[in-house]
Amino acid sequence: MKIDEIQNGIVLDHIKAGNSMKIYKYLDLDRLDCTVALIRNVKSNKMGKKDIIKIDSPIEINLDILGYIDSGITVNIIKNCILTGKHHLELPEKLTNVLRCRNPRCITTEESNLDSVFRLTDRENCVYRCEYCEAESV
Repeated sequence: MKIDEIQNGIVLDHIKAGNSMKIYKYLDLDRLDCTVALIRNVKSNKMGKKDIIKIDSPIEINLDILGYIDSGITVNIIKNCILTGKHHLELPEKLTNVLRCRNPRCITTEESNLDSVFRLTDRENCVYRCEYCEAESV
């Protein structure tokens, strides 16, 4: 299989095997008018298997949300066929308007213009809690 190099764009590497479609949908990559390569179940010495997404266009990506979806991703920025930046993602400390509180009595369920803010309370188990009512995310 031959996948061309990226001229100007982004390579999402070290995606947990099977997570690439979730990321593809979240980033609305089907709406881009550029080459997008989604490579699944690639052999990896470090991970066993991994997925990779190559996007041949510079786009804006919310790294916090991407880190929430899969905290092991490496984001490689490519300009003129040269790697110019690399970001190793982690679980973000705070998520705004990503999760919705499931507590029916939380102020965020009644006030539609209020941001839904969750804070990371347990990194090991990926637990986030609502900043307003302390309800745990699901």
